[in-house]
Amino acid sequence: MSQLVREYQVVVVGAGHAGCEAGLACARLGLETIIFTVSVDSIALMPCNPNIGGSSKGHLVRDLDALGGEMGKNIDATFIQSKMLNKSKGPAVHSLRAQADKQAYTNRMRKTLEVTQHLTVKQGEVARIIVEDGKVKGVETYSKAVYHCQAVILCTGTYLRARCIYGDVSMHTGPNGLQSADYLTDSLKELGLDMLRFKTGTPARIDGNTIDYEKMERQSGDDVVRPFSFSTQAEEIQKEQVPCWLTYTNEKTHEIIRRNLDRSPLYAGVIEGTGPRYCPSIEDKVVRFSDKDRHQVFIEPEGLYTSEMYVGGMSSSLPEDVQYEMYRTVPGLEHAEIVRSAYAIEYDCIDPRQLDPTLEIRSIHGLFSAGQFNGSSGYEEAAAQGLIAGINAAMEILGREMLTLDRSQSYIGVLIDDLVTKENKEPYRMMTSRAEYRLLLRQDNADLRLREIGYQIGLVSEEEYRHVLWKKEKIQEEIKRTQKTYIGGGEDVQRFLREHKSAALKSGATLADLIRRPELDYEMLRGLDEGRPDLPLDVREQVNIHIKYEGYIQRQKKQVQQFEKLEKKRLPEDIDYEKIPNLRNEARQKLSLYRPVSLGQASRISGVSPSDISVLMVYLMAQ
Repeated sequence: MSQLVREYQVVVVGAGHAGCEAGLACARLGLETIIFTVSVDSIALMPCNPNIGGSSKGHLVRDLDALGGEMGKNIDATFIQSKMLNKSKGPAVHSLRAQADKQAYTNRMRKTLEVTQHLTVKQGEVARIIVEDGKVKGVETYSKAVYHCQAVILCTGTYLRARCIYGDVSMHTGPNGLQSADYLTDSLKELGLDMLRFKTGTPARIDGNTIDYEKMERQSGDDVVRPFSFSTQAEEIQKEQVPCWLTYTNEKTHEIIRRNLDRSPLYAGVIEGTGPRYCPSIEDKVVRFSDKDRHQVFIEPEGLYTSEMYVGGMSSSLPEDVQYEMYRTVPGLEHAEIVRSAYAIEYDCIDPRQLDPTLEIRSIHGLFSAGQFNGSSGYEEAAAQGLIAGINAAMEILGREMLTLDRSQSYIGVLIDDLVTKENKEPYRMMTSRAEYRLLLRQDNADLRLREIGYQIGLVSEEEYRHVLWKKEKIQEEIKRTQKTYIGGGEDVQRFLREHKSAALKSGATLADLIRRPELDYEMLRGLDEGRPDLPLDVREQVNIHIKYEGYIQRQKKQVQQFEKLEKKRLPEDIDYEKIPNLRNEARQKLSLYRPVSLGQASRISGVSPSDISVLMVYLMAQ
């Protein structure tokens, strides 16, 4: 019997947010790439929340965009509401968040894949990874077609042996009722990979025509929209936005949930997978935070051409009748009709400790992985990993140096380092608190940090790179000008200071001195600054932040210097930790398991103590 055999350089398994970024990166770097998906209707699907960004996740999207990824551009073209979060706090935690028209987001990303040279999209299920002598040779589909390649990137999301559950209902399907991928897990286990079983969940979707919005608090977008992508012109995306709504659960809601906990598959032991602690179901919230008499519920539109509304904050796996009962206790949802029931989904994923920081599986040359398959949670985390896995698969094939971002360079570096060095017993979610150097890794300066790397790789254009060089130059020029511009203590100045409740000047002060005052900033001082040049908003923003937080920024840069000393001390790939004297047994076991690439990475492994690092340093010096 004849068999279909095809040749590609890269095979990407899965076309979710990770798969799209991985495939685009490889194809844009000139490699013949094919993306497999169980359904072309699931490309860049948003099976859960209809938004991109948010606290810390917005940082990931900006990092990804600066390196040449697609997610930022895609949401800029398809958002229906945009809002900068945490504006009352410092710039380190400002995060952009945008509601998406889910169908438009999927359609645009699918079109982007289809028009990209060197990229093929194929509906089909990959059932086996072909490996010979520890190196990837190709994949085999369920239909027995063989695709030879030099690298495979696994981006299977929540589809591997997926099971959707609510109440007594258990369906072997992927999210949104799409086909699950039931055969690849066995192949991965045969290759010796350690697999985990995780779970996540999603709330119900409710018919917006059955909601009483008068009982809810309107949540509007920003008056002036800031784009996610550094390549998007802000003036081109200003538009009328769609509102979201805020309401709350109450004691009646909680009582219904408590009364029906025995019917929850989560508490009845029906669900095997471990769920995300930082994104709990409403059942979890009621049990774990029993002292709270209410929880926030965000009602968010799914798109412009549907009346479906996402009930943020109330994911659940309770039976359908209980879902109706509890949702209808929430103000504004008294007569709500459910379009899609809430459900939990459990799925197979890999233990990410088997990965190098390049996202290549350590034991199999040419096999990379990204996204929820790596035990993470969220569209943004997936896309960021997909881009790095795609870049490194391409670099390996092209014979170029692979990319590893460290914790001092980007949130992506923090994300990947956490995945490959820490034991994650639940789906990993990015948070600003995980980044030690978050004052340096702000979302507003991602282009200044990473654009050059994207350019050197080949994913950022010459024009984009030249623009960021111009931007850096203008920022430095303006900072120097403010440091040399003196403001006298005349009556006009004193009146301005009194109006803004700022201390009077006893003598002249530089513009930079005034900007450093907590109650003043660069924009407010425009009226006192006659020689101010006409600069774009992003330049002015950087000038203000650099001057205002100069002391903190310099302190963090010194911390990074110490961090980099450990990161630069590389550990030999063939190092035998069993032969290093004075290492504790636990350290030997952990170091042998994780195979860290540097002393810095070794220091972040649970079970490796500072004294173990000192032993390693002495050992390296003696070699």
